[in-house]
Amino acid sequence: MGKIIAISNQKGGVGKTTTSINLAAGLGYLGNRVLLVDLDPQGNATQGVGANISNNQLSVYNLIMENYRVEDVRMKISAPPIDIIPSSINLAGADLQMAKFEVGREEMVKKKLDPIKDQYDFIIIDCPPSLGLLNTNALTAADSVMIPVQCEYYALEGVTQLLLTIRLVQQLFNHDLVIEGVVLTMFDARTKLSVEVQQEVRTHFKDKVYRSYIPRNIKLSEAPSRGMSIFEYDVRCEGAKAYAGLANEVVKSNRKR
Repeated sequence: MGKIIAISNQKGGVGKTTTSINLAAGLGYLGNRVLLVDLDPQGNATQGVGANISNNQLSVYNLIMENYRVEDVRMKISAPPIDIIPSSINLAGADLQMAKFEVGREEMVKKKLDPIKDQYDFIIIDCPPSLGLLNTNALTAADSVMIPVQCEYYALEGVTQLLLTIRLVQQLFNHDLVIEGVVLTMFDARTKLSVEVQQEVRTHFKDKVYRSYIPRNIKLSEAPSRGMSIFEYDVRCEGAKAYAGLANEVVKSNRKR
């Protein structure tokens, strides 16, 4: 049975999509069967793995809002070796459309993913940078949530609201949802601020914080514009080493459970 991990933080610019792409890729290169679900209307994860879709290509919008199955919309990619359910701009209106449903609107993604869950070792959901119905759907479908936290001022401020949302989803829709872990992003060892934020986050979340942290790395910024994960773009760079470490930690922690 696969593990569904939602990558979520409603604060923008924290490395959420970068983490979704490169964690999925890293897990794929470790020999796992991986599905990446791009649930962000901006479609950055779709573009970031080179899965650019044409106007007539089915997307996650069709999967959620219409009578399609995962088998109808997923795409297979060879580098990185993963499957992806791509996003499209149509998804931008999905929150408003979902709001019209009186029953089951929070479980629309879960109902689509559950039938194929055992086909994968990991299903990674890249969540939108908001706390609307798309995000609630991701958390309802997920077994766990991974929270990227940027090593800058007010790092924990955005996380507070997300934790409240997680508790609400646990109470109402998904009693089994847990925090998979917290990953520190954009870490710069040369600055006192990054070190202080890391200490603060580790004090707050304790052993939930991964040992692997993601450094500020120009290669990580460049890779998505080439439609590549960091492993195809520059496997020797510090960013690739960091995400390889994170992928290994995720695999090991799930073996123990």
